[in-house]
Amino acid sequence: MSAAASTVARPAGRNRYSTGSLPRRINLYTLPGSFILAAAVMGLLGFNWFGLAAFTALIYLAAISGLSLVVENRRRAMDRFIRGLVTSAFLLALLPLVSTLWTVVSKGIGVLSWEFIGTSGGGTTINPDTLELVTSSGALQAIVGTLEITGLATLFSVPIGLLTAIYLVEYAAPTHWLRRTVNFLVDVMTGIPSIVAGLFAFSLFTLILGPKAFSGLSAAVALSVLMIPTVVRSCEEMLRLVPADLREAAYALGVTKFVTIVKVVIPTAIAGIATGITLAIARVIGETAPIFMAASFTDAFNGNPLAGPMQTLPVMAYTGYKFPGQDIALSNSQAWGAALLLVLLVVVLNLVARIIAAIFAPKTSR
Repeated sequence: MSAAASTVARPAGRNRYSTGSLPRRINLYTLPGSFILAAAVMGLLGFNWFGLAAFTALIYLAAISGLSLVVENRRRAMDRFIRGLVTSAFLLALLPLVSTLWTVVSKGIGVLSWEFIGTSGGGTTINPDTLELVTSSGALQAIVGTLEITGLATLFSVPIGLLTAIYLVEYAAPTHWLRRTVNFLVDVMTGIPSIVAGLFAFSLFTLILGPKAFSGLSAAVALSVLMIPTVVRSCEEMLRLVPADLREAAYALGVTKFVTIVKVVIPTAIAGIATGITLAIARVIGETAPIFMAASFTDAFNGNPLAGPMQTLPVMAYTGYKFPGQDIALSNSQAWGAALLLVLLVVVLNLVARIIAAIFAPKTSR
């Protein structure tokens, strides 16, 4: 019998790469069913939103993997299981964020108004209709304090952090003792608790100006201690991503090292640098403990960061719950309004950073 005849006579086996497949919309069928089954289980055990989400994810993973193993093959079943596991982990991680945002927006949106933004808290006015004294519940002093303190901290931190990153990437030798020392100190500063930075600034200004030297400048110094290591690390990584060929091309044209850094390296990495600075600002703009220690708090408007206590949005949110006034409901509403304003301010800063990065990023062409 020839080889061709034996090949024809042998029964064709099942191709392990050509099997059945589940419907394209199987996820749309499996996920609602998993949710209903998990809701039934949680109804017996006691309802809990986190438990419901966890049970839904487990039932969905078991169902989609089992169906794929029966209809398709083990390789595709494992692929569906891993994809479902990654998606479930992402959604579970997203739940606290969505819950927090929903709570802040739902409780703060009713307080947010132009009167709340444009007036200072702690003042009293006369209602023209009833001729009664009405306590104002504005957040102008907290908005101004947040912008001034964060702006001063950024003014202190960005030049120091950027120049330090340039030194580490462009000038320092890999084995130089000063580079190793700077890297060690930056790593240590990254892990400093925020309350320690506040105590440092408070102690420093107390030694210089005397007791109870509360000021926005003191709070800005405390925030800059927290902000500098973030700026250094983010700018350092962005500068390292600039190809060495660009530097060598500039040197080949006779350009000095300083001009190469200013005209080639920094413009190439400006998008990442802007993003890193924005992350550093977002890191400190919501800090409460160091500002509470260094600048204290006040309901009166104070636009001078060099003297007197100042209010910020995170401190306003904290004091609204911790130290409410005679009208507890008003203090709580002020706290939620301050929290919502802080979230909106962070969103605006991120949008500004993206616009700056888009404007100053190097233009490429084909």
